[in-house]
This record gives sequence, C-alpha cells and structure tokens, in this order.
Amino acid sequence: MERIALSFLKNEHLTPARIIIFGFMLLILTGAGLLMLPISTVSGEITSFVDALFTATSATCVTGLVVFDTATYWSGFGQAVILVLIQIGGMGVVTMSIAIVMFAGKKIGLKQRWVMQESISAPQVGGIVRMTGFIFRTTLILEGLGALLLALRFCPQYGLLRGIWYAVFHAVSAFCNAGYDLMGVNGTPFASLTGYVNDPLVNLVITLLIILGGIGFLTWADVKEHGLHLRAYRLQSKLICTCTLVLLAATALYFFFYEFSLPQWDGLSLSERALASWFQSVTPRTAGFNTVDLANLSEPSQLVTILLMLIGGAPGSTAGGFKVTTLAVLLLFTKAVFFRKDTTQCYGRRIPESVLRSAVTIFLLYLCLFLTGGMLICGIEGVSLIEALFEAATAVGTVGLTLGITSTLSVPSQLILIFLMYFGRVGGLTLIYAMTSSESHAVSLMPQERVTVG
Repeated sequence: MERIALSFLKNEHLTPARIIIFGFMLLILTGAGLLMLPISTVSGEITSFVDALFTATSATCVTGLVVFDTATYWSGFGQAVILVLIQIGGMGVVTMSIAIVMFAGKKIGLKQRWVMQESISAPQVGGIVRMTGFIFRTTLILEGLGALLLALRFCPQYGLLRGIWYAVFHAVSAFCNAGYDLMGVNGTPFASLTGYVNDPLVNLVITLLIILGGIGFLTWADVKEHGLHLRAYRLQSKLICTCTLVLLAATALYFFFYEFSLPQWDGLSLSERALASWFQSVTPRTAGFNTVDLANLSEPSQLVTILLMLIGGAPGSTAGGFKVTTLAVLLLFTKAVFFRKDTTQCYGRRIPESVLRSAVTIFLLYLCLFLTGGMLICGIEGVSLIEALFEAATAVGTVGLTLGITSTLSVPSQLILIFLMYFGRVGGLTLIYAMTSSESHAVSLMPQERVTVG
C-alpha cells in the first residue's frame, strides 16, 4: 500500500492539482468496482455500474446522496467499503497517502510536501509532515470519542456488536460531513436520524462532530497552539470561527422562531423544536443528516437550506461548498466598496487582491453549476424547480440532504449529480488549475480603460 501511495505522489508529470483530482477519481472508480461485487449487497445481486459509481462518488466526496438505502441494500462488506471511502474522502486522498507513507517510515520529499500543502490549503510547506500526523491523530481521537458517546445510545438499542458498528459508522460519517446513516434497518428507508429528533445525546454528539470536521485542519492547529487566545490566530481561522458562529446562531434562531412555529410542526414539543432548530442550522454545512422530514419545510426554509448548503464549511476541512472564507471575503469586499475604501481589511489585516479574484471566481463557478444543474434536472425529470435546485445544491455543496427525489432520478440526472459532487469535493480552482498550464504567458500589460458597472 505504501509503495502505491509513494509512487503516485512521486509522479513527476503530475501537478499538485492533478494529483488531487486523479487521486479522487481513482478512489471513486475503485470503490465503484468493489460495490458492484455481489458480496456488497444483501441480496447478492450485482449493482449496475451507474448506481455503484453514484454511491462511490457520494461516499468519496462525503456527500451522502443515495439511490439505495444504505442499511437495507448494502451488506456489511458494502457498508465497510462505503465507510472507508468516506474516511479517505473526508481526510483527503493526499493526506491519507502521505500518512501511509509516513507511518511506513518512508522519507517524504519536497514534491510530496508541496502536494500536501495544496491539499489542505496550508499557507506554507514548512511543517507540513508534522501537520499531517497531527491531522491523522486528531481525526482518530475525535471520531473515537464520538463513537464512544454514540455507543451509549446505540448499544442498548441494537445490541453490543451492532451498536458499536453503528456508533463507529455514524461518528465517522458525521465528522467527515458525509451524512450516510444506517437507520433504515428500523423499517423506514432513507429515514436518516428522524427517529432521534428528541434525543439530546445523538443530536449534540452528531452536530459537534460535524462542526469539528467542518472548521478546517488549520483552525485545529491554531486552537492547539494558541488555545483561547483568539488574537494570535491566523486571519483565516478568525474568519472561519466568526462566520461559523454567526451562521449557526442566525439560522438556529430563524428555524426556531419561524419554521418550527408553523402548523405542520405542531407535533413537536418545545424541546424537540429547539433540538431540531439547532440540528437544522448545523447539518446543511455540509453534513447531510436530518432529524425532520425536509419535504415538510416551508419554501423559505428550503431556500435558506439551499444557501447554507452552497456556503458549506471551511477550506482544508471535511466540508464542501464554496466555503465560509469565500463568503467572508466577498462581504468584506462589498463593505469596502460601500464605504469607498481602497483596500479590503479585517482584524487589522489587509486581504490581497489575488484572494478577492479567487473568491469571486469560486462563487461564480458554484453559482453557475448550481443553477445549470438544477435547471437540467428540472427539465429532465419534470420535478419542481425548488426540488431540482435543492438536489443540485446538495450535490455541488457535497451535503446529502434531499427532498426525497434522489432515488427516483434517471441516469442522465444521476450523471449530472455525480459531476457536481466530484466538482464540489475537489474544488473549482483545483479542477481549473489541473486542466490549464501553470505557465504565465502575459509578457506585457494591455492598455487600461474604465468600464461603468452598476
């Protein structure tokens, strides 16, 4: 295994961007091949290539969209394959490859360090191997603690062995922001965590794992190094923490005071509404679990959920979306324009123009793909536009929430979602950099001319 990982990372013809996209592609195809085997299904049947590819892409890209109920269709072997895909996809193919090489005692060269820097969005190459070990250890510790807490609920309910398996599966799925669940075994396929809407332990453990997985590896490093001394954090970590707290608080209040006060939720008690509001503010960022039937959400709340899915989590994390830092930079830039400032500033730091250009490009890429994918699915399937846009947003944001139409989609729509999930996981700029030359051909500047906008 370490020989394969090392040879892959040492390929001199691959740029870091290409290593990332080909690494994910290879993992997806391998997973699809394994899921097509008869041993992967409960019935022993061979799964079609498109369905296996969809499931492998969804797991590797930590999305959680499924065409078959995970608990009732896939065997223990198939579920294990899905879990491995989730773990590798969540931590990143490059991170896992370098971890394998590192723990095998092999030397990590400059090229591999450069690839790792690109993979986790690190600011510098120095200390990248130490960072990899930190990421690997912290991931296992947090997932282990989450599994231990979930086992307190699942073991009494499902028995010791199955309870432990369920605890491990859901802890990894939550931390990696995947949204895969095994609750269909209770008799309701595609139920997710709706049976635990009133369970504080499951709600709090799952949401905490989602948040920890979605704030990014570099934010962990700042917490480890500086503790609660927020002023010493990188600007990126400050923006991530600020935006995460604001989005969680604002949307939780919105769901509590508006959505879950509507007549269709009269069956929920006050405590259940509070837990559901908190859970619904966390899970679109990009986890994919749900404790209530999303088809019953009002259209304004479905739109809010779509926006949260598109935003996603932090760069260099297990989450998808165009990222909270992109949103923060765009808002700060808008503020600078409103107040006629020449530079974009925050927390005593100036944000480079190159970052602004990247933020605008990423935002427009996600917006175009989201709208195009939604309109295509709407036209192909004949579903409502809000359902189609919800499906496109959950795919490109690698979330996994659905209004219930995923399992009914035709092959063309599945292929659209596969592309959106893949794009959302590897990242828009990574995909573009992989397809274009890194060499700059600009040898002179064109004459400047002003264009009026707005």
